[in-house]
Amino acid sequence: MRRTRENPEVHAGSMADIAFLLLIFFLVTTTIQTDVGLDRKLPSDDVINHIDVNERNVLRISLNKNDELFVEDRVLKIDELKQLAVAFLDNGGATENQLRCDYCKGTRDPKSSDNPQTAIISLNSDRDASYGTYVMVQDRLALAYRELRNREAQRLFGQDFTAMEEKFYAAETNEAEKATLKANVERIRDMFPLNISEAELNVQSQKLA
Repeated sequence: MRRTRENPEVHAGSMADIAFLLLIFFLVTTTIQTDVGLDRKLPSDDVINHIDVNERNVLRISLNKNDELFVEDRVLKIDELKQLAVAFLDNGGATENQLRCDYCKGTRDPKSSDNPQTAIISLNSDRDASYGTYVMVQDRLALAYRELRNREAQRLFGQDFTAMEEKFYAAETNEAEKATLKANVERIRDMFPLNISEAELNVQSQKLA
């Protein structure tokens, strides 16, 4: 009697279960990088556009599709941007008493910004510019604000602004300390508000006072 030859079979049901379990494992254990990009709350463009803006209070920065940086139609290296922004924000060029910045240490150029509250940085980036270069430009602007805020925080409170912010958000900081830190942080932010706009501004041409 001839024995019937049986074809070996592979049961795929258990393999599907294993693949599903592996998928769940990788989804649970994989760390997704979330800190890439810009972690910053920018002021509302609607708020900025409703302010009477003097031309000298606007620093125009543009990034073209070739990743070339222009500041007021002048080509600038990215490494030079921070100090240029510091000089603009810290200029304190107002002559009117209500606009004068007593804590500013700039050159008080009458053709530059009146004070940090009215100074606005207008950033225009071409859609074809690389994201990496755009982030570097934003980073240099953030460093300019940080330098000025740290300077005033050291003068008024004896510590850096960044240190005050970190302590304010720390879980171990008690409520009494948080209340004091909040007032100090808000005071420094008011002295050098983060006025960066990527929208078209309604700029008025005004004569120098």
